[in-house]
Amino acid sequence: MDADIRPERPEDAEGIEAVTVAAFLDAAHTSHTEQFIVRELRRAGHLTVSLVADFRGRVIGHVAISPVTISDGTRDWFGLGPVSVSPEHQRRGLGSRLVREGLARLKALGGRGCVLVGEPAYYGRFGFRAEPGLVLPGVPSQYFQAVCLAGPMPAGTVTFDAAFEAKE
Repeated sequence: MDADIRPERPEDAEGIEAVTVAAFLDAAHTSHTEQFIVRELRRAGHLTVSLVADFRGRVIGHVAISPVTISDGTRDWFGLGPVSVSPEHQRRGLGSRLVREGLARLKALGGRGCVLVGEPAYYGRFGFRAEPGLVLPGVPSQYFQAVCLAGPMPAGTVTFDAAFEAKE
């Protein structure tokens, strides 16, 4: 797929919302609030990295990365997600490209690490692993994963941005 991966622009917001809704429409383990999370992260100015996959002027994918808090005081750690690819473009490597490029840009910005909630078999390809010292309350440990980009692995309870509580 020859889509361009580029930073989000203001005019992409509607396309990002549409692709996010479509990507999670039939997904298991979702509350169908992902589009609201992205909207609230943007409104709060907390999208540290927001990339779109642009195919012929149309947004067909998106990845969001935002700051997290770790109870041990470690700074410069972030949460990856949601990641969205329009259903007709899934299973072509586009989600992988978005994740890889998002992590590369995060590292270039000085990010020391990243966490996410997701399938271990998928995200393990990018270096994410369940870390016994990091906890996200209410999430089974095998699905809460981290990748260290610089420095030591922190330990503590992780809190995602308040936008992750958005319901509409």
